[in-house]
Amino acid sequence: MTKKQTAGHDNFGDFAPKFAELNDDVLFGQVWSREDKLSPKERSLITCASLQTQGDPFHN
Repeated sequence: MTKKQTAGHDNFGDFAPKFAELNDDVLFGQVWSREDKLSPKERSLITCASLQTQGDPFHN
């Protein structure tokens, strides 16, 4: 069986394996998958709104 890896693991796995593990297991495995708190649609809308309020870092 192949272990699922996220982009975080691909980018940080060699450099910071503990961070990659926490990113995969805690952030995406436990926090993001809690559908009893927020639905995936609500979670995505909040993420998009949060990113939009931060502005464009390339055009200050």
